[in-house]
Amino acid sequence: MKQISLCFILLFAFFNATGQITTIVPSTESVANAAVADRKHWTAFGNPANSAFSEKIELGIQYENRYFVNELANRSLNFLLPTKYVNTSLSVSYFGYSYYNHIMTGLGFARNFADNFSLGLQFNYVTTYFAAQNSYRGAFFPQIGTNIRLSSVIYLGFSTFNPFQANIKTEYTVVRLPSVFSLGIDYLIGKDFVARLQAEKEISSAYRVAAGFEYSMLQAITLKIGAYHLDYFVPCLGFGLHLGEFSFVLNGELHPLLGLVTAASAKYRF
Repeated sequence: MKQISLCFILLFAFFNATGQITTIVPSTESVANAAVADRKHWTAFGNPANSAFSEKIELGIQYENRYFVNELANRSLNFLLPTKYVNTSLSVSYFGYSYYNHIMTGLGFARNFADNFSLGLQFNYVTTYFAAQNSYRGAFFPQIGTNIRLSSVIYLGFSTFNPFQANIKTEYTVVRLPSVFSLGIDYLIGKDFVARLQAEKEISSAYRVAAGFEYSMLQAITLKIGAYHLDYFVPCLGFGLHLGEFSFVLNGELHPLLGLVTAASAKYRF
């Protein structure tokens, strides 16, 4: 019983401390989660429009650990199938533990219009398990995004997660799902050097501003550095390894109060 109570205290403290960066939304491959305009990498429950630029079948997995608390870990799986007209994606994530957990599933569709811009729409369904009631409750909501080429070196991305503020309701409580609006820019400083800037707002939280730089060497190694501000300044680092069609990415951030967050992801392109 003490363990269960402790987990719930940690959960509520985490939601209050981190605002829109909630545990049900997996982190992205981009440093500081500044990924809304990132055409090169697409991850589960990121901007659905970014999946339109992939030309190969992709299968990816990710494990994210927050503050060395297993109950706050997030596991995700994503699959992308490109076609001539529309790219289709399927994403699944699991957050929590046996007494309280979220399972989120998303089916997305994205279209690339001559590389000038793309549109993406994803349908998400979240199921929450409550051990006290031994029951599941769910909610359905959309995720909408676009990516626009402003010039040969500047890309603008916009996405919204749960724009109509869907919630999960039970007989005793209401679980509020995040409603996030994100806007960001990618600037290609050089062939292998990109700068990212992003601002986002969860409907009932403060603004979050993030920036990052990514540099690729020898087409096999990517070094990342960045930071974001949401009540506190949080530095971020990342590393990517690319071997043919296989890629591995490890990102980390250090919150001044809560501690270390790490996210490891692997992807294979067929």
